[in-house]
Amino acid sequence: MHETIRQIKAQLRLFMNGVLSQSLREKGLTYRLIFGVELPRLKEIAAGYEQDHELAQALWREDIRECKILAAYLQPTDTFAPELADYWMESVTNTELADYLCMALLRRLPYASQKAFQWMASDRRMEQYTGFRLIAHLFALHGTEMNERSRNEFVDQAQAALRGDDLLIKQAAQTALERYEAP
Repeated sequence: MHETIRQIKAQLRLFMNGVLSQSLREKGLTYRLIFGVELPRLKEIAAGYEQDHELAQALWREDIRECKILAAYLQPTDTFAPELADYWMESVTNTELADYLCMALLRRLPYASQKAFQWMASDRRMEQYTGFRLIAHLFALHGTEMNERSRNEFVDQAQAALRGDDLLIKQAAQTALERYEAP
């Protein structure tokens, strides 16, 4: 495992982009290390490895932007328990990581909609944001259908967010509503 992580970090160094790294830091990302590797290159790196629970967990524990993103691509869904999703969610501190996590892993989980509803109702900002982004992914990409109770709960959560003061949460809720209402 240690050797695999060393190889991944070596690949990240090869594709390091100092300008992007500096820009991300200026935008408030606070990882210990940011290589500045763009998503298409990260997907290429991930494609060179089998999905592996232990590898994904080890990468997630690194305080490195690119390692966390790779972890989302390399984590198999069948070994990603709901409690582990909550554990990972605790360390999500920015919208970029929340979006990549939704796109690469969370939307593929069999319990994705349950987590989306749980996090939308949270009092933690990044959980709320991720909940709305995840439900937007489910509507847009998977055509998720909701029963009446779920539909009412979603609309209530979104409307409450739109009445709130947090612009980030308002935007995420608005996007989710738009994707829900789209034919």
